[in-house]
Amino acid sequence: MSEYRIHLVRPEDADRVRTMRLAMLQDAPMAYLETYEQALDRTPEEWVQRAGRGTRPGSTSYAAVDQASGDWVGGMNAYVPEDTPDTAWLVGVWVHPEHRGGKLGVTDALLDTVIAWARGQVRRQAGVPRLLLEVHEDNARAIAYYERRGFVRTGVTVPYPLDPSTRELEMELLLD
Repeated sequence: MSEYRIHLVRPEDADRVRTMRLAMLQDAPMAYLETYEQALDRTPEEWVQRAGRGTRPGSTSYAAVDQASGDWVGGMNAYVPEDTPDTAWLVGVWVHPEHRGGKLGVTDALLDTVIAWARGQVRRQAGVPRLLLEVHEDNARAIAYYERRGFVRTGVTVPYPLDPSTRELEMELLLD
């Protein structure tokens, strides 16, 4: 079994961010708001900018790194919108299929790090009382995971931007 470390993503990680994003989009295309083709068309400068998002105030971005291979095997991002400073949003969640499962602990380690950030317990403190996410209605595996971790459905749904005939469910975790 591999051990993992959580890495704060920075602009110099742009190539790794690109590689992971393309893998995410191939693995679970319904889980993200862009297509594989759109991601392929991004310029190197756009990848640097994307990799730097988590270094901005009110945002964070983490990657799980396999200690043995150095491979990035998962990632999570969060941000606090300016118009709702009491809420953090969890976005861009993904773990490589070979590194999924409760016994491996990758997803939990990433989520625990994001929750600590949202509670204001790590640098660039957010200090918010709740963490929200949107998950595609057909992503049963992700919904079950979030429910196991204490997220509840808020009852809010929104059309999925890439296919408005389907919905995304809003889920909330109270952090107080």
